[in-house]
Amino acid sequence: MIPAGSGITAMTDDESLPKIRFTLPELAGSLGDFGTILPLILAVALVAQDVNPRYILLFFGIWFIVTGLWYRLPIPLEPMKAIAVIVISGSIGSGEIAAAGILLGILFLALGFGPLFAIIERFVPRSVVRGIQLGLALLLLKASVDFIFKDPFFFGLGIAIIVGFLVASHYRSVPDLSALVVIGVGVAGGLVLFGVPPISFIPAPHLVVPTLPDVVNGFSALVLPQSVLTIANAVLATSLLTKDLFKKEIPPKRFSMTIGLMNLTSVPFGGFPMCHGAGGLAGQYRYGARTGGANIFAGAIFLLLALFFSSPEVLSIVAVGALGALLVFVGIEMGKHSLRTDSLPVTVLIGILALVFSLTVAFLAGLAVAWLWLAWKKGSLRRGNGDVAEIGEGCR
Repeated sequence: MIPAGSGITAMTDDESLPKIRFTLPELAGSLGDFGTILPLILAVALVAQDVNPRYILLFFGIWFIVTGLWYRLPIPLEPMKAIAVIVISGSIGSGEIAAAGILLGILFLALGFGPLFAIIERFVPRSVVRGIQLGLALLLLKASVDFIFKDPFFFGLGIAIIVGFLVASHYRSVPDLSALVVIGVGVAGGLVLFGVPPISFIPAPHLVVPTLPDVVNGFSALVLPQSVLTIANAVLATSLLTKDLFKKEIPPKRFSMTIGLMNLTSVPFGGFPMCHGAGGLAGQYRYGARTGGANIFAGAIFLLLALFFSSPEVLSIVAVGALGALLVFVGIEMGKHSLRTDSLPVTVLIGILALVFSLTVAFLAGLAVAWLWLAWKKGSLRRGNGDVAEIGEGCR
């Protein structure tokens, strides 16, 4: 239910959807999450030798275009971060990745068709969702520090370009094309340092059939930690940030449905488990994306890379410092929205726990703290005036 006078439109029919635009700001915004997506894809492909980056890029390209046409908003796609981090840090193969993606696809497709997400949304306090946003912001800023040490020159150059566009847009009506320029400078720097990479064509995809041990290991090692993060960030936080940025409500179960469909159609053929993400949405919006045209631009870029330029040499051509500079301002954008909370102490606590431990630990601990606080508040109000609203009202 949307409060009267909130200015938020329920996206229940085509009339409420914006027209798709193909402009330079949309193109610049389409690159806003590349600093997260490309390093994860490259790292997974380098560590897991039986994972082919060509198919990861291929299905990212397809589904970026599909989601752009379906939502007509710059709803991002990202690799499932918990799975990516576990794959990078451990000996996880393509069979276990495929099993995890299929299981998560079934889970989120079922959640999308049923009433469960409405129940989950009601009983997860908004302060917890905002805390996940703050945790992501802090993690993005932490990741940017690594880029400073790896590539300080292009990091500083990227920061200077972004600040320059901010100043110019403040005093003049100059569109913020900083992401486009930063990526362009990063590519030029990579070409100077490493030369022109070879062209390689994509082979036909093949079916990945997980074994029973793959299913068991994939469920315990990948599905359990990822499912909590996906519910909190990819669904609830993305839905909330969509309201913040576009004044339109996309029900969480709709995001859940597309997450289920994209994984069931992609992962069995060599794709990597994908989801939406509040950080990606903040990044694309920060650099100019306002419609699904940004997604279509991003999809076309990924398809081009997959079909012709998907060798590791090409994926690593962008100077990492340029990607790090983009991450800084994405983190700031995300952090700004996270502070629009109904309980700042709970939100800050979750952000700190996410930075120190993990998003999963932060979500579960923050949920417990938020409910204890609401229960205490309920008891205080009852003692004070004998009347109190339901706890669930504080979770909307």
